[in-house]
Amino acid sequence: MAAYMSASRLEHAFSTNDFVPEWAQEEVSTGTTIMAVEFNGGVVIGADSRTTTGAYIANRVTDKLTPIHDHIFCCRSGSAADTQAVADAVTYQLGFHSIELDEPPLVETAANLFKQMCYRYREELMAGIIVAGWDKRKGGQVYTVPMGGMIVRQPVSVGGSALALAMERDGSSGGVARLAAITEEGLERRVVLGNQLPKFSNA
Repeated sequence: MAAYMSASRLEHAFSTNDFVPEWAQEEVSTGTTIMAVEFNGGVVIGADSRTTTGAYIANRVTDKLTPIHDHIFCCRSGSAADTQAVADAVTYQLGFHSIELDEPPLVETAANLFKQMCYRYREELMAGIIVAGWDKRKGGQVYTVPMGGMIVRQPVSVGGSALALAMERDGSSGGVARLAAITEEGLERRVVLGNQLPKFSNA
């Protein structure tokens, strides 16, 4: 009887989570700073590269600019697993749609697929998406699909915080900024290294 009581006390005193670091119990998140801007002839998109698990930086060089089709990209924020799964599903559906039409898909179609999926699974997903790209009908377009599954077209969309300032104050986790320009001619990508970003300190 005494042995059972002491075992029971120990069970209540400690759980298996007590021996696992707090950061290892948290969901992997993309952070995040993402942005997209329309211009005459296309769009420019950008994102930071840090993936966090709680306060722990799990990956400093993640690529959050995900290709959906030749001239369509999405910028992912929220749960890394959720956003990647949604992006993969939309890429798959859009590929079939493009084959059926025998022409490149519209950016608006891609954004609506994201909206439908984010709305249908709004209770389970933690995903905020910016869909941006170029098509022959409307040119450069930026659509915001926030958590919950709404869709808004905007000339400029920004999600997250001031990346360069956050990296300057952080001082240890580093990272890069990834940029891409999408036009009728195609895609041009660029990586801005941490030491190339603006400095805000006086030192």
